[in-house]
Amino acid sequence: MSDVTAIVVGAGVVGVACARQLAMAGHEVLVLESQERAGEGISSRNSGVIHAGMYYPTGSLKARFCVRGLQLLYEYCRLRSVGHRQLGKLIVATRDEDLERLRHLQSQAAINGAPVVWLAAREAMRREPALRCVAALESPTSGIVDVPELITTLLGDAEQHGARLVERTEVSRIRLEDGALRVHTVAGDSISSRIVINAAGLGANALAATVVDGVPKLRYGQGHYYSMNGRPPFSQLIYPLPGAASLGVHLGLDMAGRCRFGPDLRWIEAPDYAFDDSRREQFVESIRAWWPDVDHHDLLPDYVGVRPKLHSPGEPAADFLIVGPADHGVPGLVHLLGIESPGLTSCLAIAEFVAAMLTASLPRISAGGLTRS
Repeated sequence: MSDVTAIVVGAGVVGVACARQLAMAGHEVLVLESQERAGEGISSRNSGVIHAGMYYPTGSLKARFCVRGLQLLYEYCRLRSVGHRQLGKLIVATRDEDLERLRHLQSQAAINGAPVVWLAAREAMRREPALRCVAALESPTSGIVDVPELITTLLGDAEQHGARLVERTEVSRIRLEDGALRVHTVAGDSISSRIVINAAGLGANALAATVVDGVPKLRYGQGHYYSMNGRPPFSQLIYPLPGAASLGVHLGLDMAGRCRFGPDLRWIEAPDYAFDDSRREQFVESIRAWWPDVDHHDLLPDYVGVRPKLHSPGEPAADFLIVGPADHGVPGLVHLLGIESPGLTSCLAIAEFVAAMLTASLPRISAGGLTRS
């Protein structure tokens, strides 16, 4: 492989968004993907939801990128005719003792700039007769997107501006050699570049550790999804109040109108995509809190996703960790770590931010004390 000006490791939705941004800015971009095609990793195993941004702490990267990303994503989908629907979402409280938490979420939404509307139980259940709750927040800007179509379109834009995708190419390490970045592959090839963006998803932390020190430990959150046999009982996305580390088992809809429930959260030691149906009843009970008529016989095992977690069980969800030259001292190198939900919604905002990091001296952001090795 001949040298280029920019390499993106990983062709998930964030990686191809970054590749598009750099290619449109005039860089010669090479995208290296370990799987057989783009979008086969984390991007292929999520809910496909466009989030509004109310869940995340004030000033966090997740809050900033989600709110900005929603705007950019809807604009992009309309411009490029990518399948999407602004369905709206109801976040529901099912017990009186949860009303205070719902009010807190309403306040956080206002701080983050995510519009929500308080709905009394009667109004929420009038709109969704199958629902049971004591109150709800309506998020009118939430929606869904056709993820494979989005990835294909982003990649097509990048390729139209000269970017190249190389599949089945796993990157083993990154080295700083003679003032340039050199990317080495498992197959024994290497290529140098002035810019390297590590968007390797579940492999991003291990790859970052080959070139910088102090990389945080990666943990894995496994989530199961069930599809539903029969007509969906709801017309909007339905979410419970979020937990400390996840948004909870929710009802999602795809572009064809099919209904899907999930994900749960199970901490695992290594990526595992085998479907475990043994906790079906526990899964159903979490749904029954807001949909009493759910029948476990109607739930069909669908798929399993694994998310990169930068926090431990029992801890609040960690923020995105974007580590650039100002943090580790290596010019042109950016690591994207812990990019889970709302990474899909945030993809264009992350790409915008990364491009700016590489063209200007930005204020230092949280980097977990990373230093050049």
